[in-house]
Amino acid sequence: MPEALGKIGFITSVLYGIGVSLGLALLWFMEIMRNAYFHMLDRLNVKPRRRSASAFPPGQPRKRPQPPGPN
Repeated sequence: MPEALGKIGFITSVLYGIGVSLGLALLWFMEIMRNAYFHMLDRLNVKPRRRSASAFPPGQPRKRPQPPGPN
């Protein structure tokens, strides 16, 4: 048989449930905004990128100064 919760345990459980509910509501809201954004792009007939975006653009990498070594 499960043990009865004290006042602190009950309040902690309620706050945890509220936090989980707010987190799920935030994810749901973000999904609604994402869908609205992509529907707007569809209505404006925006074409997708022709080539994939890259974190490493073409060309020579930047020269970064080397930190001084131990003497």
